[in-house]
Amino acid sequence: MRALILIPARYASTRFPGKPLALIGGKPMVQHVVEKAAAVAEDVYVATDDSRIYDCVADFGGKAVMTSAEHRSGTDRCYEAYRHVTGQTGKKYDVVVNIQGDEPFIQPEQVTALVSCFEDEKVEIATLAKRFEQPADIFDANKVKVVCSAKGTALYFSRSAIPFCRGIEQDHWLDTTLFYKHVGMYAYRPQVLKEITALPQGRLEKAESLEQLRWLENGYTIAVRETTHESIGIDTPDDLKRAEDCKTW
Repeated sequence: MRALILIPARYASTRFPGKPLALIGGKPMVQHVVEKAAAVAEDVYVATDDSRIYDCVADFGGKAVMTSAEHRSGTDRCYEAYRHVTGQTGKKYDVVVNIQGDEPFIQPEQVTALVSCFEDEKVEIATLAKRFEQPADIFDANKVKVVCSAKGTALYFSRSAIPFCRGIEQDHWLDTTLFYKHVGMYAYRPQVLKEITALPQGRLEKAESLEQLRWLENGYTIAVRETTHESIGIDTPDDLKRAEDCKTW
């Protein structure tokens, strides 16, 4: 199964401008992501809207494509990059994988698990989730929760704690049932990627500011594969310092 891995990386960020270029262990953050992805697939491209990121990727020997600065999401940026890559190379892909450029902690086996979901011909979109281990985390609005069907497909994503444990003190919710944190890495069939990027924003996405709710609201299914690995995004300079402190690069 041929996979194209795309890494959307923007320079502009309210909390951390230029973060894909921030050094971790002496390497730009985006380089760590590229190297992890390259352990899984031959075709790995950074999709960026800034020449500084493009030049950085070229300097360390990676591949990059320039995309519009007007995209609403990383998924939209991935679709433009997909069209550039396929147009330039003539290659066809079974799966397109979207890994954020600020996720230096990803592991190759996570990407492999995502791609393997598409061995089932019915899978349209796939993503990852990890069990919560700390009770306070399930009430953190910055940690997105997902609940799944018995068939392993997403029923809903929310910034709220879901499911709600009626009649149970919040300190004991994690003892009552399983809660899953959404790990924001996606894979799509190319035709599905084209279709979902043409959809208008829905009311659920606007309410929660979660683009995957647009897909669910329009009837697409999202396969969810469990991972035991904690993938930590870098959103602020403080996150970067903690990454340096907790990891030997």
